[in-house]
Amino acid sequence: MITAKLLQLMVEHSNDGIVVAEQEGNDSILIYVNPAFERLTGYYADDILYQDCRFLQGENHDQEALASIRDAIREGRPCRQVLRNYRKDGSLFWNELSISPVYNEADQLTYYIGIQRDVTAQVCAEEKVRELEAEVARLRRQLGQDER
Repeated sequence: MITAKLLQLMVEHSNDGIVVAEQEGNDSILIYVNPAFERLTGYYADDILYQDCRFLQGENHDQEALASIRDAIREGRPCRQVLRNYRKDGSLFWNELSISPVYNEADQLTYYIGIQRDVTAQVCAEEKVRELEAEVARLRRQLGQDER
């Protein structure tokens, strides 16, 4: 049996950022962030608790992934998306955000758990692969034209 203390230790020692948010109207108000979230974002819990977590998006509120997240929250279902987020120092990172609704015994949606993972290296590598594939295709077209 997992005790509350053991669960707390697991969350606090996770490598991934973990947050708990309450839904208040259109806002997801942070009520808990673990130390990994603080390390990932540079924000300390005391600075950001009881705020909506949109501050991580900076001015990038028009991201396609945000519509999927809003739909999932509205429908009370889990969701996983990759977002452009910003650390406290302003540096960009790509955040794989997984959200899961938490229902109480009366089947009422009470909280959301968010797990955040920095996937910047992966996103940059995928972009580099796309660039290289485009360059190879360009060179093939150029070679094909030269052979004529």
